[in-house]
Amino acid sequence: MISIRDVSTVFTTAGQTFTAVDAVSLEIPRGSIQGIIGFSGAGKSTLLRNINLLERPTSGSVVVDGTDLTALGDEDLRRERHQIGMIFQHFNLLNNRTALQNVELSLKFAGVGKKDRRRRAQEALDIVDLADKASSYPGRLSGGQKQRVAIARALATEPKVLLCDEPTSAVDPRTTASVLQYLSDINAQLGITTVIVTHEMNVIKAVADNVAVMEDGALVEQFDLADLSRPGFSPATQIGRYLISDDITLERRPRVQQKEATLV
Repeated sequence: MISIRDVSTVFTTAGQTFTAVDAVSLEIPRGSIQGIIGFSGAGKSTLLRNINLLERPTSGSVVVDGTDLTALGDEDLRRERHQIGMIFQHFNLLNNRTALQNVELSLKFAGVGKKDRRRRAQEALDIVDLADKASSYPGRLSGGQKQRVAIARALATEPKVLLCDEPTSAVDPRTTASVLQYLSDINAQLGITTVIVTHEMNVIKAVADNVAVMEDGALVEQFDLADLSRPGFSPATQIGRYLISDDITLERRPRVQQKEATLV
């Protein structure tokens, strides 16, 4: 479904070059949930934006459902992007528009008529159980509800692919579970190929079929989530082993003994 072939993305600032994505190749099957994990600066968000060419790769190709996006002109690329929904880390909702109007925006940009826009936006809100919040403005919604509006907006264009950039980092742990449940249900019921970028392994463990581990712009390891329950399995790389650990381990240092203050 998604074929990322030897993709590199290089940025140049003030005469200095920086390789954000370094010769990454990744095959994502139709209908699957692909996790991409790594620390901040690993290049995972840039790679995600390479998929819909919000960030055009410096080299390599991205093929989605048989179409090489990197070979398209601007007009054809805009048309293909309507088949790729995206959920952002910080919701990206317009505060002066209602939930319904925010969802309708993606359809307006896709050239859908007003009557169909309203119908499809309402259907998308219904999928995420927010039909009763259609007339509410973002300022009246919780963080979880805002993210669900963002999911509805991404679904309204009936995409083949759903890209999620840190979809739970701006919400609390209880809301995280709710958002992930919606993403999992949408994948199961609609068959939308989903890619989730995160630095949280518990998010990947909850929903993904496969995990790709990135470090310093490179794809350093990839394995199926089912492997984690296989006796004796351990990621091959140090960063892979670190990321799958649920524990926070600190080096215990002896405390400095404070001298009692002497009154003069």
